[in-house]
Amino acid sequence: MDIIQAIIIGVIEGFTEFLPISSTGHMIMAGHFLGIEETAVVKAYEVIIQFAAILAVILLYRDKIDLREIELWKKIVAAFLPLAVIGFVLKDWIKMLFEQHQTIAWMFIIGGVIFILVEYFHDEATATAKEVEDITWKQAMIIGFGQVFSLVPGTSRAGSTIIAGMLSGVSRKASTEFSFLLAIPVMMAVSGYDLFKHYHEFMGADLTAFAVGFVVAFCVAYATIKLLIVFLQRFTFVAFGIYRILFGVMLLMIL
Repeated sequence: MDIIQAIIIGVIEGFTEFLPISSTGHMIMAGHFLGIEETAVVKAYEVIIQFAAILAVILLYRDKIDLREIELWKKIVAAFLPLAVIGFVLKDWIKMLFEQHQTIAWMFIIGGVIFILVEYFHDEATATAKEVEDITWKQAMIIGFGQVFSLVPGTSRAGSTIIAGMLSGVSRKASTEFSFLLAIPVMMAVSGYDLFKHYHEFMGADLTAFAVGFVVAFCVAYATIKLLIVFLQRFTFVAFGIYRILFGVMLLMIL
């Protein structure tokens, strides 16, 4: 992987990781057009840029990482547990069963339709949790179990948690911010595990490309998170639903 490829993949990771559009499909598309094979070195690079995305969340929401927010973090940890347990037991089986390009494409389309339907019935005015601190234990657990669907490639971790939040009576903004914060333990666990598996691959890798990609992924993720919150103050997730459907159809046609 050269520096240009590292930059492109870093941009895609930073942009798609926290949007409800699934980074998996976009990585597949990028690899297809750039001619990048899913080698151990590439996997190690993906771990690095995921850490960059996590760092962006931590920096943006550093005021939430405080002992005064202990109740919120108890709920975040509780919401993390279903994915941690089920993912640890069934992750490899689920990936083997579902990680096919056609399946990923169809999950894009299905997820897009679900987003449009959820937005059609969602009433922001009646949301019981307007801010992320208002989320109840019940809502946190619904989001946590909703996140389990993200084990199916193409579903989107952000998408599944946001939809679960909105269906349980949480506002768009609060659902999205809870999804951001929930990404911290999830991605730390997943990336840490992958780093442990692939640490030896760093020895023969182009560390300059890794460093450049890390910075790019961090900057893009930071900007994307801020822009999404601003976007949601005026718009809904319907645009993301339409995008998912169109991207899924494109995946079916190309791959």
